Amino acid sequence: MKTLTLEVTELADGLAAFRQAWGNGKAEESARIGFATPELLWKVLTAKRWEILRVMTGQGPLAPREVARRLERDVKAVHADVHALIDAGILQRTTDGRIEFPYESVHVDFMLKAA
Repeated sequence: MKTLTLEVTELADGLAAFRQAWGNGKAEESARIGFATPELLWKVLTAKRWEILRVMTGQGPLAPREVARRLERDVKAVHADVHALIDAGILQRTTDGRIEFPYESVHVDFMLKAA
């Protein structure tokens, strides 16, 4: 199962995890996107954007209008959220202009520690 892990991590830790996955030959099975702080993660992954991922998971490439239709949301608002997710590397644009979330699952990983 292709899984995307969204995590709060320092750059060095993220690079080390990438090297380990690449060395194990598991780079195609999963992907990791790191955020510097939990606040940044939640700024990018709003509730509305999480809904976009929910309807796109395992669906293959979709037109932005189709995503908006499935969510029963305004196309312009979905378009803005889709671009934010593309900029973060979470969604991909296909050559024919559709958008794709090429994963079957999402895992969000961070830890809250005492100050």
